[in-house]
Amino acid sequence: MQNSATPTHCPYCALQCGMNLTPVPDGGVEVTERADFPVNRGALCGKGRTAPAVLSSSVRLTSPLVRSGGTLVPATWDEALDRIAGELLRTRTEHGPDACGVFGGGGLTNEKAYTLGKFARVVLGTSQIDYNGRFCMSSAAAGGIKAFGLDRGLPFPLEDIPRTGCVILVGSNLAETMPPSLRFFTELKENGGTLIVVDPRRTRTADQADLHLMPRPGTDLALALGLLHLIVAEGRVDEAYVAERTAGWEEARAAAMAHWPEYVERITGVPVPRLREAVRMFCEPEAAMVLTARGPEQQSKGTDTVGAWINLCLATGRAGRPLSGYGCLTGQGNGQGGREHGQKADQLPGYRKLDDPAARRHVAEVWGVDPDALPGPGRSAYELLDALGTDIKALLLMGSNPVVSAPAAAHIEERIKSLDFLAVCDVVLSETAALADVVLPVTQWAEETGTTTSLEGRVLLRRQAVTAPEGVRSDLEVMHELADRFGVEKGFPTDPEEVFEELRRASAGGAADYSGITYRRLAEENGVFWPCPTPEAGGAEHPGTPRLFLDRFATADGRARFVPVSHRASAEEPDDEYPVLLTTGRVVAQYQSGAQTRRVDELNAAAPGPFVELHPRLAARLGAAEGDPVAVVSRRGRAVAPARITTGIRPDTVFMPFHWPGEGRANTLTNPALDPTSRMPEFKTCAVRVETVES
Repeated sequence: MQNSATPTHCPYCALQCGMNLTPVPDGGVEVTERADFPVNRGALCGKGRTAPAVLSSSVRLTSPLVRSGGTLVPATWDEALDRIAGELLRTRTEHGPDACGVFGGGGLTNEKAYTLGKFARVVLGTSQIDYNGRFCMSSAAAGGIKAFGLDRGLPFPLEDIPRTGCVILVGSNLAETMPPSLRFFTELKENGGTLIVVDPRRTRTADQADLHLMPRPGTDLALALGLLHLIVAEGRVDEAYVAERTAGWEEARAAAMAHWPEYVERITGVPVPRLREAVRMFCEPEAAMVLTARGPEQQSKGTDTVGAWINLCLATGRAGRPLSGYGCLTGQGNGQGGREHGQKADQLPGYRKLDDPAARRHVAEVWGVDPDALPGPGRSAYELLDALGTDIKALLLMGSNPVVSAPAAAHIEERIKSLDFLAVCDVVLSETAALADVVLPVTQWAEETGTTTSLEGRVLLRRQAVTAPEGVRSDLEVMHELADRFGVEKGFPTDPEEVFEELRRASAGGAADYSGITYRRLAEENGVFWPCPTPEAGGAEHPGTPRLFLDRFATADGRARFVPVSHRASAEEPDDEYPVLLTTGRVVAQYQSGAQTRRVDELNAAAPGPFVELHPRLAARLGAAEGDPVAVVSRRGRAVAPARITTGIRPDTVFMPFHWPGEGRANTLTNPALDPTSRMPEFKTCAVRVETVES
């Protein structure tokens, strides 16, 4: 164990806040401020402050577990690894390589995500790999690629936000999901800028807004189109910019003009005067931004919805200019880097496309394999999980807990139970790990070195601060040992810097080019923004790219693309049997599926369990009082939790946080209807009924 403070980063959200970790005499770890990191300047939320609690051997796994007689029992590492390798090899031999599935996570470091993708394709030879980041910002990624030719969560650093004139924040409650970021919006207002929040709930974030728009869940697309209609009608289009830097405007304009304000008011519930006020606030300043999060993205039309908000930026000249643009607030800690380097079903390292022959040749050369041996694109995350037990017989899962986090979670739980074999690598015995045949205890953030990529596209170095407990190994060691058992003796190093050096070569020339980034630079420069290519021979190091698109967009002709889109209904609308809309989200004291935060006493005291947020009018119709148990029922199942009555939600909508398993599992209810482009499930809206429950 080291004795001095180690500068590193928080294990949770995509802010990747800087912190210092210092071992203390009682065996614990102390978190102290790290004021030199510009994203949080030392500030931390409760999750960050308490993160070392999960390092304790009393809450985390310290021995491999193997199922015997229906029970998970301790085993040696050789026993556990032999069992995994044997079952995967048997499955591949009997049913073919695509009968082996691999499911990753947006919390894995770049090194682990890269190696997992390589392991799936080179060792197992399977196309069946995806990760839970598909549930995070895949719609924003698809929309960004369509419009700009490139996906990076934010094309500018967070420090630009206070200096713009107006921000439209769509479907984000960042005051609870990433609290240290709220100061950028506070500074925006202090500098005379304005904040518009779009959310069907009056959240802590909406409380900070100059204008709060409360659309019906699932109607963000219509809202954006209505605003664009008004921009055209009021003569606020930047015609010179549109002519010089974009393509496809006439088709997008025609689509928007079909969404006149009164029509949009009927769809969204947002009054026309508030639509006009939003347009005025957005268009009057010289610079402005639109930032989206899971609200508009986690819909079966999420890609089109993102496209509509991007069209708003393009029509007003608010993209590819200083202090302006469209950006996405990535959720998971390495949600950005996790999809750039190969654990996504259709991608190779460097954000290359798996079906691109040139990309296959480049990566195959780095890996030392035949390009024709690489499998093609596989199933997306939900489709992969839905195929468990039928087409996919065995699954290797790292850093994810789909029993809690997947849509239609009861169905996915049954699919997982139907597998011939499940192996899980995790820090704790999550609800998914508890169903496994083999569970491997792996190192976590403070016990290992590796890189992550924040929502800004800033590649960061997490440093090892403490030694992992005896009996715990890294995911890199796991993949090295499994590859060795498959007869692949080279290409799977256990040293993260060695892996990163290979990742640099594999990403070189790709959209997400990390080739000019080194561990030395990351340590010295407090992170480096990609793309950062290798310099020409004798040239200076590339400085990285904090701000994208200022000269041209990443399309063949350098122009951004308008995408014509039109409003359409959600996959599931209310009816007589299910007359209410459910939307889901997070609370400040818990994170994602809660597998780690639910093991921290301080966080559990602040957020001990699920609840159902409903409007007083709906509560009165039900006869439900504050704290009464209520059941929320959808076509997929039933969840029960205490009522939380508030005027801060629409009367036609209820809200549930999704961090808990069991009776109050919100994702028992959610709809797996998929966006046709991004394959994002429709987490954010489904039809339900609410019933009182005998206490």
